[in-house]
Amino acid sequence: MNTVALMSRDTLLLKQMQEAFARCAPQLSAVLADDPRAATAQIAACWFPLPDSLAALPNLQVIHSVAAGIDHLEHDPSCPDLPVCRVVDPGHRQGMTEYVRWAVIHFHRGFDQVLEQQRQQHWERPLQRPAREFRIGVMGLGSLGSAIAQDLASAGYEVRGWARSKKDLPGVQTFAGTGAFHPFLDGVELLINLLPLTHETRGILNRQTFEHLANGAALVNVGRGGHLNIEDLRQALARGKLRGALLDVFEQEPLPADHPLWKTPGVTITPHMASAASHDCIADQIAENFRRLNAGEPLLNSADRLLGY
Repeated sequence: MNTVALMSRDTLLLKQMQEAFARCAPQLSAVLADDPRAATAQIAACWFPLPDSLAALPNLQVIHSVAAGIDHLEHDPSCPDLPVCRVVDPGHRQGMTEYVRWAVIHFHRGFDQVLEQQRQQHWERPLQRPAREFRIGVMGLGSLGSAIAQDLASAGYEVRGWARSKKDLPGVQTFAGTGAFHPFLDGVELLINLLPLTHETRGILNRQTFEHLANGAALVNVGRGGHLNIEDLRQALARGKLRGALLDVFEQEPLPADHPLWKTPGVTITPHMASAASHDCIADQIAENFRRLNAGEPLLNSADRLLGY
């Protein structure tokens, strides 16, 4: 029987994925890494695979991320040099847009402040500001970033965007290239990161970046955990350079219970929920790539490991 090995440190996800394959692709046998049948797997379906787990699969032909990103594969240094695919869900853009809308309103309307006031039993109405006076910066103008930047612009916000190459977006002031990064940041009150994680962007959310933002700015990271220098963030929050941070992605997921971010004042943590492909969509796309692999056809949604996407 055709076999897919499910590889992750997230035990709940593994259970949900097995159920999705049983529903959507019963022709495939979806097994866990410790199942003897995993040795026959041609495809590994991965989300933060454990170290040395991929090297233990001698018949592997394709490594398949169960998400839009592939950087999490780096958590297994034994990851072999094989074709890599990712999942592209048509609903991913809508989910991300909804999450970012909430994040923007959270900071624009001062909900972060009133939630803290509630803990202190303090009553004070935040100043209501027009959207046009709230400057938002979007890092990364791919399909998701472009859609979000234009969505926020259409809602009346002052939006600027930064990307590696030049983009033209209605209603959005755009900046391109390394030389334009600091001018892009200047005066931004809410910075939203949607960049892919590459060697160039790792650690880009750091002290130097924060210094160019408006005093009391906020951060939303829905890119990857590797973009963020955690100690620089904690220091910026402690000295008031940043007023808050909403974080949805982390280098280690699930975030360990003893991680300092859980108790860092000003940080709101969500469990990588901004947007994710449905489990059925994942099973369907991996099953289609399994068919294509056996038929000698081009694989769907191939990724470049050097670029990171």
